[in-house]
Amino acid sequence: MSSDPGAACAAPARKVIPIAAEAATGLYRAEKKIHPREIRGRFATWRWILVAATQLAFYGLPWLELNGRQALLLDLAARRFYIFGLVLYPQDFVYLAALLIVSAYSLFLFTALAGRLWCGFACPQTVYTEMFLWIERRFEGDRSARLRLDAAPWTVDKAWRKTGKQAAWIALALWTGFTFVGFFTPIRTLAHESAALSFGAWEWFWILFYGFATYGNAGWMREQVCKYMCPYARFQSAMFDRDTMIVTYDGARGEPRGPRAKTLAHADLRAAGKGECIACTMCVQVCPTGIDIREGLQYECIGCAACIDACDAVMDKLDYPRGLIRFATENGLERGWTRAQMLRRLLRPRVLVYGGVLLAIVIAISTSLTLRRPFRVDVLRDRGTLAREVDGGRIENVYRLQVMNASESRQRFHVSVSGLDGIAIASDPELEVDATGERALAVRVQVPPEAAGQAGPGVRTIRFAIRRDGDGGDPLVERSTFLIPR
Repeated sequence: MSSDPGAACAAPARKVIPIAAEAATGLYRAEKKIHPREIRGRFATWRWILVAATQLAFYGLPWLELNGRQALLLDLAARRFYIFGLVLYPQDFVYLAALLIVSAYSLFLFTALAGRLWCGFACPQTVYTEMFLWIERRFEGDRSARLRLDAAPWTVDKAWRKTGKQAAWIALALWTGFTFVGFFTPIRTLAHESAALSFGAWEWFWILFYGFATYGNAGWMREQVCKYMCPYARFQSAMFDRDTMIVTYDGARGEPRGPRAKTLAHADLRAAGKGECIACTMCVQVCPTGIDIREGLQYECIGCAACIDACDAVMDKLDYPRGLIRFATENGLERGWTRAQMLRRLLRPRVLVYGGVLLAIVIAISTSLTLRRPFRVDVLRDRGTLAREVDGGRIENVYRLQVMNASESRQRFHVSVSGLDGIAIASDPELEVDATGERALAVRVQVPPEAAGQAGPGVRTIRFAIRRDGDGGDPLVERSTFLIPR
């Protein structure tokens, strides 16, 4: 240590940083707003075809009528689900579970075959983002115009463009929320209520909630939903393998990338030390999630193939062959396989397993729906009168049969009972139920005293047989219990 006080004074002061400040890190990383460039091509055309098809179904189906009622209506208040000619009750919840299983296996199958096709072409987040971007372009222009508008100071022109865009977004979002509720409340009734804004509390909540979710996800968060909120982006890699068709950049053809003279022919590229990629970044500019596909497979890629359309357009201008960016497999690129060779590898074990399970579930559901009876019956004991002795010493139990008619026509039903000697129905055993309706029937069942004495006191099993008039098949049998008092 120096004893010279001057040396100590001359030494530069050291800044002391608290440990807590050194260790502090940001919990949120701000990202640059993505303005994807509009692109035309075969995949863009298919994407808009699917946008039109899915939205025609979503916005149009609630207005379709069948047999004097809404063709597709999930009436939670009445506990009936009308799916075209099919009427389901809460007891048929198993079909909803089966539908979810079919959807899951379909997603697994499509992902194993061709990556995130669902995300890129039919996912609601992608579909509504495309619609909101179309509105944005109508008000603010193409990508370069939007970038200039965002950087420009506020003027009357900028204000009306931004305000008009937001108003159109809100209108579309509210109409989407209204249509969503129209699947659960008859949409024509909902339309009459909208004229006076006399919605119920739950209708208000779901219209505003679903509308706000659409507005926020498709208008503001966009790619953030796909990258950070959607769980599918995280576990998709478990369903990928090296024979899955994905959007890929052919590095063997494209590298080394870089600009070149427009007169450089494709045949002279290798001699000039150039690859086919001219580093125009068009693939990055059109990407809705802002990634560079040339960096390899990334979980943020939603498989929309916009980069393929952009790259093919550039290749056409340069008179180079298409396919620098294309749907291909990792094995196919590494081994130089043709498209036919890659397609033959699609039918591999995991695809066959997914397909086999999916086919078996679909066949089981279809068979069950085909053999499903057009009515259901619930048998409930009368808790107020468990058992009693009536005229002639007969023992009587009272039941309540809830008959649900799942057909589109009025039906007449006949009820009989068995299980004990001499058992019979002492009340009217017939009833009529309106189309897609339900009705309760009070049934008094009696057993003669000698049969009751022979059976002895206690609980005995009996069976109700419910037959529909004109139905030659086996009746619907429901079990219950008959109480013989001591």
